Amino acid sequence: MIQSHVIDVDGVFVGAAVRLDTGYRFVATDFRLEQLDSTIWPTLAEVRRLARSLYLTGSLFGQTTSQAPANAHLRPGNDH
Repeated sequence: MIQSHVIDVDGVFVGAAVRLDTGYRFVATDFRLEQLDSTIWPTLAEVRRLARSLYLTGSLFGQTTSQAPANAHLRPGNDH
C-alpha cells in the first residue's frame, strides 16, 4: 500500500507527499507549487518546509528566482 501525507500550509491543502524507497515525491494540488510537482526529497520535513516557503514567498529558498536557479536541489521523480 502506498503511504501518503497531506501537505498543507496554514490549513490550505497544497499537495501530498508520497513515500518512496528513495524519499518522498511531492504531488502539487495548488498551481503555486507546480515548481515542486513530481520532485523527490529525502525527508517529509523537507517537503513541508519547501512547500511552505514556495507557497508563502513564491521562492524555494527565500530568494527571488533570479538569485537562485529554479531547479536548485530538485531531483525529478522516477516514473516507476
